[in-house]
Amino acid sequence: MTIPASWYLVVSALLFGIGALGVLVRRNALVIFMCIELMLNAANLALVTYSRVLGDVGGQATVFFVLVVAAAEVTVGLGIVVYIFRARRSTIVDDVAEMEG
Repeated sequence: MTIPASWYLVVSALLFGIGALGVLVRRNALVIFMCIELMLNAANLALVTYSRVLGDVGGQATVFFVLVVAAAEVTVGLGIVVYIFRARRSTIVDDVAEMEG
């Protein structure tokens, strides 16, 4: 018994939608970064699904590069969030928008 590819794509779309909603609604920078990671993982799931359906490893290779970029984004983003937290004692995005200089 195999699961149809459409189910994986539906789960991918739901995860992407939850991540996009989180980016639009939340104000905490850490939660926004987690939602961006959720969106990247949803895209990875879709790429792996299409790779399996088409029988091509190009999608899987692309997933590897997306994971590398996501890891770099997390390290740089977390460093920026820690710096902003030390300076402002808050990770609310609205407070960061008021910074000058």
